[in-house]
Amino acid sequence: MTTQRILVSGRVQRVGYRDWTVRTAKGLGLRGWVRNLNDGRVEILADGDEEALGALVDACREGPALARVENVSTLPDNGDPGKGFTKRLTAVA
Repeated sequence: MTTQRILVSGRVQRVGYRDWTVRTAKGLGLRGWVRNLNDGRVEILADGDEEALGALVDACREGPALARVENVSTLPDNGDPGKGFTKRLTAVA
């Protein structure tokens, strides 16, 4: 299993991006969470096999219909993804 932190920028808040991410990640069998950041980005921590993580990153480049993704960056991570895949509240700076 591999864990990655994914940061998505552009018009990705108030467009259903977090709900879309939860559905997409669950469909790929990933564990983790998604939340908004105060700077307008969306942060995702995802854990699973490399193929499924790659599929999530590829999907994040498009996002839901109302999103306008400008950039997707990934970093290896060792954070605890928890159980299942959940939507979290906006991160506090």
